[in-house]
Amino acid sequence: MGTRREFGGKVVVITGAGGGLGSAFARRFAQAGAHLALLDVDGRKLGVIAAELGEQGVPHMAVPCDVTDETGCRAAIKAVCAELGGVDVLINNAGITHRSALTETEAVVYRKVMAVNFFGPLYCTQAALPSLLERRGLVITISSIAGLAPLFGRTGYAASKHACQGLFGSLRAELRGTGVDVMLVCPGFTATGIGKAALDADGSVTKHPQSTVGRVATPESVAEAVFRGAARSKALLVLTAVGKVTYLINRLAPALYERLMARSLRRELERGAAQPGGASTDASSAPRE
Repeated sequence: MGTRREFGGKVVVITGAGGGLGSAFARRFAQAGAHLALLDVDGRKLGVIAAELGEQGVPHMAVPCDVTDETGCRAAIKAVCAELGGVDVLINNAGITHRSALTETEAVVYRKVMAVNFFGPLYCTQAALPSLLERRGLVITISSIAGLAPLFGRTGYAASKHACQGLFGSLRAELRGTGVDVMLVCPGFTATGIGKAALDADGSVTKHPQSTVGRVATPESVAEAVFRGAARSKALLVLTAVGKVTYLINRLAPALYERLMARSLRRELERGAAQPGGASTDASSAPRE
């Protein structure tokens, strides 16, 4: 962990590469001279970022991939290895959220959220691991502050991120001494596109207003922080002042944190619902939670 990683000429695989955060990762690693493999289920968004990188002469390939499909993930990674030679960095970024109380939420919503947020990173990591071991690479998984602490109205999302913390923290221990590093990233609310596709209690796209705590980060600021953390092979990267305070308070006084968080998010939700059309002040920014 003391050796600084360089990314020039390295193959960086990014899931959810067509989204706000995924495309920001692509641009930042491209600046460092990386060769990029862009994976996304949305062909249109994938085409947009691929075209942008192509115009800039960035070595890349675009692979349509649904991370909930284990066979598809293995095929995508196989294609990357065949065309680009292997995987040096895997960024498990694809994600989905929901906004609904547990008492109202159908089980299908939990299965969908877990399929994308937990099994997606699992499938892609298992597929890429042989190459990562050979090349002494790096696994980066985008978790969330919700992976470290409770999050009001997002029980399924928080559960999926807690599961990722357990999976990749344990994987780090298994890989100790192999040269492969594992970094978990916990952003706060970030202005990506994830909020626009948030699920409601019945699995449809929700119309409920978004609610946030603290300043909403830009994808570019998150990508820069992740890039710097990756260069140092950090184990855990907790972003934003609110995120760091959340992590500390929840560890030291979990009951206090739970009260503060629930009260704050309820207030934001009520404030948003009172606006014309029921849209919250941050709805246009579609924060990643």
